[in-house]
Amino acid sequence: MTLFLSYLINGISLGSVYAIIALGYTMVYGIAKMLNFAHGDVIMVGAYVSFCAMQYLGLPKLVSVVLAMAVCTALGIVIEGLAYKPLRQAPSLAVLITAIGMSYFLQNAAQLLWTSNPKIFPTFFTVTDRETGAVKTGISLFEGQLNLSYASIVTIAACIVIMIALTLFTSKSKMGKAMRACSEDKAAAQLMGINVNTTISMTFAIGSCLAAIAGVLLCSSYPTLQPTTGSMPGIKAFTAAVFGGIGSIPGAFLGGILLGVIETMARAYISSQLANSIVFAVLIVVLLVRPAGLLGRYVPEKV
Repeated sequence: MTLFLSYLINGISLGSVYAIIALGYTMVYGIAKMLNFAHGDVIMVGAYVSFCAMQYLGLPKLVSVVLAMAVCTALGIVIEGLAYKPLRQAPSLAVLITAIGMSYFLQNAAQLLWTSNPKIFPTFFTVTDRETGAVKTGISLFEGQLNLSYASIVTIAACIVIMIALTLFTSKSKMGKAMRACSEDKAAAQLMGINVNTTISMTFAIGSCLAAIAGVLLCSSYPTLQPTTGSMPGIKAFTAAVFGGIGSIPGAFLGGILLGVIETMARAYISSQLANSIVFAVLIVVLLVRPAGLLGRYVPEKV
């Protein structure tokens, strides 16, 4: 039973990272109707910025996270302004190709800047015992039968806090209401005095900021850092967004958690080599039954 609980907690922790990344995907798609496939590489940039801030500049961990969030926020605004803003009226295929090109650009730029050699991300969440001076990375439950890492606890808590904050932001704040209006009808929102370009830029900024947090949390649990670090988590997070219902914030949260649990359980009880295949197979089955995702809603287009 304790082994199952351990796998379940690890799955929720991994799913929480997917959910945070998926929130960025679902916000951009829900408002700008764009699939930003460079989002996974912004995760990698955030992790590298945090790593360099701690390793080379000697900054505290919390400061390195804030710096990574600031850099990724600025990067998201720049990417939107240079790559996506000129394509507002372009066909979806042109936007998709541009997103893939931006993804490869960020990966190769990171390879030139930090080389392709893997780097070990520092242990991020630790507590020093005052009596013994020993460094602890987690807590033991049930007389040591269940070990719960601090990284997992912080990751799950961060996901819940971000989910609640983002829901409140979109429902209560003026900018959040502007985002919802742009999601419904950009032309009508513009007629009501909403600056659509600023709103979309703010959406990219928030999504990229969340990507920086996800990058740090991901590398806290899986400490190997390289230019392709964000590629697979980015794809799985996009899958989670579609799974839950892309465009829905609660759907991104639910899809991420379920995806993380399914992947972890598949690795533990079926096969670590088939885990990714099982994840995508579950997605296909869900989309066959509910094409809009678990919490998505189908809106017919009027012609």
